[in-house]
Amino acid sequence: MYIKQKSIVGVLSLLGAVMILGGCSSPPPASPPPLPAKPSVQSLKSSTTTMPTLAPNSLTPNQARPTPVGVDKAKPVWIAASWNDLPGWSSESMSDVWAALLHGCERPTNVFMRLCTQLRPLSIADEAEQRLFLMTNLQPYKVLNASGDSSGLLTGYFEPVFNASRIKKAGFEFPLYAPTAEILNVKASHSKWFSRQEIETSPLAQEALKGQEIAWMADPLDVLILQIQGSGRLNITENDGSQRWVKVVYAASNEQPYQSIGRYLLDHAEITDASWPGIKAWTLKNPDRLKSLLWVNPRYVFFKEEPLENMDLGPKGAQGLALTPGRSVAVDPQYIPYGTALWLVSDGPTLQLRKWVMAQDTGNAISGPLRVDFFVGTGGQAGEVAGRLRQSLSLWAIVPR
Repeated sequence: MYIKQKSIVGVLSLLGAVMILGGCSSPPPASPPPLPAKPSVQSLKSSTTTMPTLAPNSLTPNQARPTPVGVDKAKPVWIAASWNDLPGWSSESMSDVWAALLHGCERPTNVFMRLCTQLRPLSIADEAEQRLFLMTNLQPYKVLNASGDSSGLLTGYFEPVFNASRIKKAGFEFPLYAPTAEILNVKASHSKWFSRQEIETSPLAQEALKGQEIAWMADPLDVLILQIQGSGRLNITENDGSQRWVKVVYAASNEQPYQSIGRYLLDHAEITDASWPGIKAWTLKNPDRLKSLLWVNPRYVFFKEEPLENMDLGPKGAQGLALTPGRSVAVDPQYIPYGTALWLVSDGPTLQLRKWVMAQDTGNAISGPLRVDFFVGTGGQAGEVAGRLRQSLSLWAIVPR
């Protein structure tokens, strides 16, 4: 995540699936404002080792074991499985798995606490010993949804990178706001704050946000990308002309529902390509309609600024750990507790995945036992992959026996 700044076009090749699905756990507004009428636009491998031999499980994969801690006992969705059921397990890199596990042990959950004390001495063991340890001490469970289906949805997300200015000036005229005390209390009070349109047009909202500007962006679409991803890196030009890297991370929202602008354009036959390049192409041809399009999404996210001390670490996930590209995923913690190890299998046009990942984050669009968001990395290239990633998945949860 060590970054070469990309052009906005490169960065914006990102949210095809994310723009349609990101944040869509909230219902759309009943009647979004119509756009002004205008004709539509046509618009990871690893070394191969010998699989250790273990005694067969005393239960077959379809026999229910006691429901693990953190799973809804009223609706069990984890079914005991054999290690042989995990496609690609025999060729997974144990060094990568160990790194992921040790990173998770920096904030261990109750389920993995005991295991963490045993992992560090085995860091110098060979791959066969490490694999045997995991297969002896951990149990995989096939994850199903409430209806018994094992097929889920995988999307991707990333950490965007942009240039910004500490002060408003030509070329940097779109603000990123920190929340006020009132906004921070909105969720607790089960209420809502001004919509996106009201934030941009209401004198009352603008007066409330005066002095809350963190930085100024070059494009309102940059602001939207940061709001959808929930965090990002900024190369900020300070008042004295110096530049420095900072992080901006989610602090609060207006608690309005999310509405995808990509879905809106599709539903209104404005585009046929809902990838971000397709949306970007539409905005370039319809600059006078951009503001109205953005107002379709009433949800607005506010940020807090943090120092960027290590360019190699990803943003913090909901578990409180820096995310690892290719090894961290966002899940619904009602079904998959934070810190759970997972075996992820997904074959699609964007990525072929058979790998060990860790549940370390969540998001508004991540709902249900088989809905996973894969953290791709930082910057424009990661954004391009994340934007195309929307494919089916199979999932196994791996917990101590």
